[in-house]
Amino acid sequence: MATVKSLNKWANAHTYYSLDVLRIVVGVFLFMKGVSFMTNIEYYTQLIEPLKNIGGGMLIVHYIMGAHIVGGVMILFGLLTRWSVIAQIPILFGAFIINFIGEMHIGNLILSFLLLAICVFFLFYGSGKHSADYYFKMQQ
Repeated sequence: MATVKSLNKWANAHTYYSLDVLRIVVGVFLFMKGVSFMTNIEYYTQLIEPLKNIGGGMLIVHYIMGAHIVGGVMILFGLLTRWSVIAQIPILFGAFIINFIGEMHIGNLILSFLLLAICVFFLFYGSGKHSADYYFKMQQ
């Protein structure tokens, strides 16, 4: 717990509006990906075609939809950002790996790698000073 507190103190001392804008953009993007995932289910089942022999394929699809929609909104507002990012990391790592198993999509590969790197950054950085987490912490 002391490590998280020291990371929060460092992040609040070194906060920048550009990082908050990046967090908001990532949250909106993940939310839109979740909505896209929900509306184009056939496309995404084709994407995970290489993993169809693994049990729970539809469970994975529903986890991705929920995690992107709920996690995107939480990242957008900066509410429980680290927990939301932890839920996104396995999805983004899987999106990165699936490009090597199935058909290679360079755009998806680059996008998933960038989002994975940004999420790992926010896992350590936190939500920043301009977020719901900071607001609720200051209200105590």
